[in-house]
Amino acid sequence: MSIIELFWPAFLLSIALVFIHTIFGIEIIKRGVIFTDLAIGQIAAIGMALSVVLMDGAYQNSMTLAFALLGALIITWATKKVDKIEAFIGLLYALGISSIMLILAQSAEGTELYSKLSAADVLFTNSRDLFTSLSVYGGVALAMLFLYPKVQGLFKELLFFGALAITVTSSVQSAGVLVVFALLIAPSYAGLAQSKIKPFAFATGFGSIGVLVALVASYNLDLPTGYMIIFTIVLSSLLFVAFGSLNKRSE
Repeated sequence: MSIIELFWPAFLLSIALVFIHTIFGIEIIKRGVIFTDLAIGQIAAIGMALSVVLMDGAYQNSMTLAFALLGALIITWATKKVDKIEAFIGLLYALGISSIMLILAQSAEGTELYSKLSAADVLFTNSRDLFTSLSVYGGVALAMLFLYPKVQGLFKELLFFGALAITVTSSVQSAGVLVVFALLIAPSYAGLAQSKIKPFAFATGFGSIGVLVALVASYNLDLPTGYMIIFTIVLSSLLFVAFGSLNKRSE
């Protein structure tokens, strides 16, 4: 049995993760609020940590979503009312991560739980989890591609950050906060750094190749899948942008 036959749910989930996060990533980079998803993801993880530590995992999905939506509402408000928004979002991230550490300190498995929240192992994704994620991402993608361009004002902001919160809720549980951040920013950064192909198409292809390489490498080298995805996609993006800048200067 080939690795594709064995881990096809993980391959499809990884490509879906790249696709849905690229939709948000390009917009976030253009807005200049790079740490938005990291902050929302970290706040969402507070709900997940509370569920695991205090409720033995009960209501995990609903608590994760509730905290993600809370983070999205705070950031939606802050983008209109707060100066130096990037600093505000960075502090939200710091608040989230410190809250998680304090919550997980109450559990004997705190270190292991934190590692899972940061970068989960998607390599052994089952078909049920895959189809659940695809249904969520499909609904979000339809809203962002067809409804988002037609609305204006506060509703547009609420739709953007609300859809991001729903996406992050699913992604954090299946991939982890840091993986979500890497997939949101790295492919989109590479896509926007070039001008020959539409940024979304380039970023989706760039990210998909990167995560597939990471999955194969993780399996063959017996290394943590989440951190391998982060390492591969971030290094690839940095190298692409750096060499692209050097080529532009030499022209």
